[in-house]
Amino acid sequence: MPYFDAASTAPLHPVARQALLAALDEGWADPARLHRSGRQARMLLDAARETVAEALGARADEVSFTSSGTQALHSGLLGALRGHRRRGSHLLHSAVEHSAVLHTAERWAADGGSATAVPVDRHGRVSAAEFAAALRPDTALAVLQSANHEVGTLQPVAETAELLGGVPLLVDAAQSAGRLPVPAGWSLLTASAHKWGGPAGVGVLAVRKGVRFSSALPADEREGGRAPGFPNVPAIVAAAASLRAVRAEAEAENARLRELVDLVRHRVPELVPAVEVVGHPELRLPHLVTFSCLYVDGEVLLTGLDRAGFAASSGSSCTSSTLTPSHVLAAMGVLTEGNLRVSLPAGTTRAEVDAFLEVLPRVVAEVRAPLGLDLALPGSGPADGSADGPAGGSAAALVIDTLGKRCPVPIIELAKRVGEVAPGGLVAVLSDDEAARHDIPAWCGMCGHSYTGEAPAAEYGGGHGTAYLVTVRG
Repeated sequence: MPYFDAASTAPLHPVARQALLAALDEGWADPARLHRSGRQARMLLDAARETVAEALGARADEVSFTSSGTQALHSGLLGALRGHRRRGSHLLHSAVEHSAVLHTAERWAADGGSATAVPVDRHGRVSAAEFAAALRPDTALAVLQSANHEVGTLQPVAETAELLGGVPLLVDAAQSAGRLPVPAGWSLLTASAHKWGGPAGVGVLAVRKGVRFSSALPADEREGGRAPGFPNVPAIVAAAASLRAVRAEAEAENARLRELVDLVRHRVPELVPAVEVVGHPELRLPHLVTFSCLYVDGEVLLTGLDRAGFAASSGSSCTSSTLTPSHVLAAMGVLTEGNLRVSLPAGTTRAEVDAFLEVLPRVVAEVRAPLGLDLALPGSGPADGSADGPAGGSAAALVIDTLGKRCPVPIIELAKRVGEVAPGGLVAVLSDDEAARHDIPAWCGMCGHSYTGEAPAAEYGGGHGTAYLVTVRG
């Protein structure tokens, strides 16, 4: 099965496998002990730390290993905030950071601190000037990812760092470490080995000398007091070995994968109607492309692709567990439904990508078939939602009641009935689904209609929820 979900976790690199097996024999003992087996484990751990530090542009004593990238973010955020509490208790971050950052910010605010999320543009990129403008006298820490996990957009880390005026900057480099050079200007940096082809269960937290840090966890003598617990030396050795290997391969592999991703970016809108490719077209990771399909549940799409032999992932809002939109896509102001992230691991072939492009249109068409929508590819004639309905319609709004129904039902119903309204007419979609607040404006942008705003559903005959107002294009 072609595996196109490297952004979630990359396949284990062959070098990592070899190093792991060797270290299981040589590095199993406690590296804190003075006996021969302990010294051997300590030598392997120190060598791995040196390798990772070199790759990140850090000193070895600045690098600690954690049990995951998420733990590295949690520890780094809370440790830096506590360390700089004399400066203040304000946390500044972008609106599209990893959920580990957002959850930590929520906890920090609940415990008496404060946090500000800086908006991004439609490509998911912050403005360095706007980020710096959100600083406050009591800002203790700023957080900015190197590249977005969901859409691959690169952030202006170095430019932002220059404008922070001494406020420490934590950079989440999980998606870019090993693939791209580490951006300049960081005070703390986190990464995760399974993203670059190392084993799962190894995170990296680097803290520059001179950066105040006070662990939120009880004191521990291991890993500089930043990450308590027994280190998994064999896994750390494998992580370091694979990081060295992927860095050596990165230039050639990035060029090859970027060409394949460019093919997907250009061909998907030509093959599948009502699709929007999201993320920055140039300033992006070389191996990742994300697009959203109208009128499709992302998880249903993934299931269809899985049956066809392809593994991908979705940042769709329509997950049965949360029923909330993707915070990344919502912050970008793009469609949060029917989202598909394709992230290519090293070694992906053109034949595998061609096969995916052959299968995708059929899978999307099968998911959409029961809806009865008359969709057309760009340039092939009017698509549903083009407002070619009857002229001279009523001045009153067409009310579409989708209360109690979840994404993507509101915009499916909107697409089915928008043709009943004359150009310039008004449609009110009643919904109590949070995703509708993001998806209806995005649908208008994709289909050429005007999003007029929202009003209480009661004004249009609904007892609760919100009325989302659409003016049909002329």
